[in-house]
Amino acid sequence: MRHIHKDPVKFRVALLAADPPDNTATQLHHCLWTRLRFGPLPLTVKTKIMINFSAYRREWFSNIRGDILSGIVVALALIPEAIGFSVIAGVDPRVGLYASFAIACVSAITGGRPGMISAATAATAVVMVTLVKEHGLQYLFAATILMGIIQIIAGLAKIGRVMRFVSRSVITGFVNSLAVLIFMAQLPELIGVPVATYVMIAGGLAIIYLFPYVTKAVPSPLVSIVIITLIVWFTGMDVRTVGDLGALPDSLPHFMIPDVPFTLETLQIIFPYSITLAAVGLLESLLTAQIVDDMTDTPSNKSQECLGQGASNIASAFIGGMGGCAMIGQSVINVSSGGRGRLSTFVAGAFLLFLIVALNDLVRIIPMAALVAVMIMVSIGTFKWRSVLDLRKNPLSSSIVMLATVATVLMTHDLAKGVIVGVMLSGIFFAGKVAKLFSVKASPKDANGTVTYTVEGQIFFASAESFISAFDFATPADKVKIDVSQAHLWDITAVGALDKVVIKFRRNGTDVEVIGFNRASADMIDRYALHDKAEREAASASLH
Repeated sequence: MRHIHKDPVKFRVALLAADPPDNTATQLHHCLWTRLRFGPLPLTVKTKIMINFSAYRREWFSNIRGDILSGIVVALALIPEAIGFSVIAGVDPRVGLYASFAIACVSAITGGRPGMISAATAATAVVMVTLVKEHGLQYLFAATILMGIIQIIAGLAKIGRVMRFVSRSVITGFVNSLAVLIFMAQLPELIGVPVATYVMIAGGLAIIYLFPYVTKAVPSPLVSIVIITLIVWFTGMDVRTVGDLGALPDSLPHFMIPDVPFTLETLQIIFPYSITLAAVGLLESLLTAQIVDDMTDTPSNKSQECLGQGASNIASAFIGGMGGCAMIGQSVINVSSGGRGRLSTFVAGAFLLFLIVALNDLVRIIPMAALVAVMIMVSIGTFKWRSVLDLRKNPLSSSIVMLATVATVLMTHDLAKGVIVGVMLSGIFFAGKVAKLFSVKASPKDANGTVTYTVEGQIFFASAESFISAFDFATPADKVKIDVSQAHLWDITAVGALDKVVIKFRRNGTDVEVIGFNRASADMIDRYALHDKAEREAASASLH
């Protein structure tokens, strides 16, 4: 036999062409792997590296001014959020603040959605409560590392592609319910507070919405925070400030390894929490990435985002931070303020650390009213008001999916549960629609006493009963021919339905012949069908 020599470089390049990676970072990794493994690269591959590096650089530096200013706004909004989520998880505020810094900075470098903000979140914080209470903070850090590892595995397995199964109705429900939750989270700052607080919030909202008519050179939320802070500071108004939320850290985070025994018992403790944290974090991150895609009209790499989230959470745990994920509220602030690139996310994390360490005293005097005004703006901007009007126009099933998603989230305060309910309902409604897309037509009995049934469409678990009931078993016929050339049998339920039809006809003394299987359907029949099984096995044996 002739030996065929394959040039390793050409072979690797051919693989890239046959199965192209779906993001610039992955492409660059493949090309660099080729360079290190096989030596100098051909000109075409060098060109590919230059193009990919150029694209990655544009994601960083194509909007420097807008990204820096929007990142500053997000950093200010992250402070009360991170402190609040730390309280939810039952940990020191510095755990949430350090986590927000690490997750934002690392995801900016490794993530797949430029301009999206990731940090400590309520969705992950609520999962941590029991772990912290029963086993302590160090086990939380260990669970966060394992969470990151699971997310990296999910990224390598291309789990991000599951987003294609999330319908538009589910995404709309997710966005609307999140908008309501964001507003509800501000209620503690709106109930039982001095009248001056309402005045400052109203003033902040006025600045946010009116200042863009003066100039859009500076993000209006940033202007609002600065002006409201100056007014409160000069007048000495008695309103709540960031300093009232809790102590802020005054030192830089340092590298640490979780102080837990590296045993199977530890793994048994943290694994259930880690798998839940990973699932919730990825679900919210992928949905947020889809929303930012729509807002910016640009694509993202969901699988790369899974990798980025995993790397971010591992980095957070090693500096004493909790786990987190993408934040739609802060992502909306970022995009609304002009942020588009990776630099905006990195600035948000880096400036957050600068604020809490270097400008500790200044941050303490920022009134909560200024930040509440920004979050109310986010809530109003996030809610899809058009979806309320479209309830009467959209198909009933789409409206039910959207409302069920919203209702589940508002009842449970868990975005993941809402999305799961929405996806399940979407699947049920879709299966019901597809189940109707089939027909069975019977031709009149011919001179030989043969009745031919022509089957068209999709036969699966949802249409199996209708498929069986479409045949007339009461009218006698010498022979029945079932033509499935225009049909497809998808599952064992469909095969079982065909078995029932064939066997029932034969019990009535009717000869049955099934013709026209496509290749996939024929494989299903060969493996699972009961009728004519002996004949098929004998035919298969004769071939061998």
